[in-house]
Amino acid sequence: MKKVIGIRFRSADKVCYFDIDNFNEDYFVGNDVICKTNHGLEFGKICVDTRFVDDEDDSVEVFYDSILRIANEADSEYHKENLKLEKDAAFIAEKCINKHNLTMNLVSVIYTFDRSKMIFFFTADERVDFRALVKDLASIFHVRIELRQIKIRDEARMLGGIGICGKSFCCSTFLNGFHPVSIKMAKEQNLSLNPKKISGCCGRLMCCLQYEYDTYKSLNKTSPKIGMTVDSPDGEGVIIDGNPITGKYRVKLTNSDEIGFKCFHKDDLKFSNKTLEDNKKQIDSNVE
Repeated sequence: MKKVIGIRFRSADKVCYFDIDNFNEDYFVGNDVICKTNHGLEFGKICVDTRFVDDEDDSVEVFYDSILRIANEADSEYHKENLKLEKDAAFIAEKCINKHNLTMNLVSVIYTFDRSKMIFFFTADERVDFRALVKDLASIFHVRIELRQIKIRDEARMLGGIGICGKSFCCSTFLNGFHPVSIKMAKEQNLSLNPKKISGCCGRLMCCLQYEYDTYKSLNKTSPKIGMTVDSPDGEGVIIDGNPITGKYRVKLTNSDEIGFKCFHKDDLKFSNKTLEDNKKQIDSNVE
């Protein structure tokens, strides 16, 4: 078993887990720390308390001997200066991009804590030849320059914003990575298939479509379908509408003179294999 803690370097970054077997300082969730990563020294914040990870668990990447110390006031001030430098660097980089007439959109700039490397994140519709841009940036900042092309979902995660639900983007708050989302998830939950209603601000399908997908998928297996003929306490009818979560369905009674629908719980209904398509066939045969 590995004893680890979770550290996040940026508000929208995924949580990275670090081995703490050789880290002897007292720490708490919320403490700022200085860590050694592949990019160099980084300033991060502890966001996940001590947990144990199985040695054979490949789903969690663990970094070893990488936490150097708890950050002090001097480190915090140095980090604030880096954040200001990042804003200045973004302004300069925009000018260089326009100078070279590159069709790319600069999203964010990250300066490593030790100021040994700058990473520029950008989006573009096509592949971009940015070799001349890298030379210009290197001559200006005199550090190692790295340019990374990211996807539009990553852009939304890094920039943040408010979704149609009125809350901050899931990807920029608590999600620790993106998961596949498909139109099948919307169909299973009987949601509108209008792209404007099921797409996020990034233009892709909303991440929250997956949250209740497994629940709906499980409930739908034991629930009546829309258009299915059922036997209710008041006689035979056809399912018009329903909610798998509450288990309540509106039924149009076929042998009733009353106009309208009646609501029943699915436990009070007996399902048959007769569907709306079967009903239509039966009506067509009677007409003939």
